[in-house]
Amino acid sequence: MLTGKTAIVTGSTSGIGLAIAEALAAQGANLVLNSFTDREEDHAIAAQLTADHGIEAAYIKADMADGDACRKLVEQTVSRFSAVDVLVNNAGIQHVAPVEDFPVDKWNAIMAINLSSAFHTTAAAVPHMRDAGHGRIINIASAHGLRASPNKSAYVAAKHGLVGLTKTVALENAGKGITCNAVCPGFVLTPLVEKQIEDRMRETGLDRETTIRDVILEKQPSKQFATVDQIAGAVVYLASDAAAQITGTTLSIDGGWTAQ
Repeated sequence: MLTGKTAIVTGSTSGIGLAIAEALAAQGANLVLNSFTDREEDHAIAAQLTADHGIEAAYIKADMADGDACRKLVEQTVSRFSAVDVLVNNAGIQHVAPVEDFPVDKWNAIMAINLSSAFHTTAAAVPHMRDAGHGRIINIASAHGLRASPNKSAYVAAKHGLVGLTKTVALENAGKGITCNAVCPGFVLTPLVEKQIEDRMRETGLDRETTIRDVILEKQPSKQFATVDQIAGAVVYLASDAAAQITGTTLSIDGGWTAQ
C-alpha cells in the first residue's frame, strides 16, 4: 500500500509512535524514527524494522522542543530519501497540576513538544509535498483535543491547538494532493498512562483494577483502553489512497468518550 513512500514518525521509539512506525513499515514505507536520545537501542529499532519488513529505516535524533531541530529532521529525511510522503506528528509529554500551580517550565515544554513541533515539521514538509503533488500529514492529538479535563491545562490547550492547526493546514493544501488529519485517542495503555495509573493509585488508595475502571477510564464508556495497534491502523488508513478525500477532520478512537 505504501511501497516506495517515506514516512517520518516523531517520538517513535516506544508506545504509540513505535506501533505506528511498525505498521507503516509493514505496508512498505521507508521510515525515519525519532526521539531526543541517540542510544544504540534507538538505532537497533531502525535496523530491526529494516530486517523485518525489507524497507529502509533510519533513526535521527531531534529534540522536538527545538523548532530548528524539528525542521532539520525533515530536511535530513529529504536528503537521505529524496522525499517525505507521510509525516506523523506523534511526540508528546504530559504534566498534571492545577492551573495556579502549573510550573511554567512544564507549560512551555508541553506547548513546544505537543504543539509547536508539529508546526515546525509541517512547515518544513509541506513545500516538499507540494513539489511531489502528494502528502499525508497525520497529527496524533487526543480526546483532550476535543474535550477538557481538570488539571491538564497545558495538555488540553496544546491538543486543542493541534486540532486547529490540522484544520488550517488541510484548508491551505486542499486540492494539492496533500491531506492533514488528526487522530484523537482516548486512553491508551502506554508508559505515560501507566504512570498516571500509579499516581492515582497512590492518591486514592484504590487497587489497580478499580483505579483503571473508575478513575482513569471514568469518561471512556467502553471501560477499555484503546490499543497502540488500533491507533496505528487508523494512521495507515489515513496515509493510504483510500483516504485521499479525508482532510481537516478528527478521528476519535476513544471508546465513546467524545460521543457524550
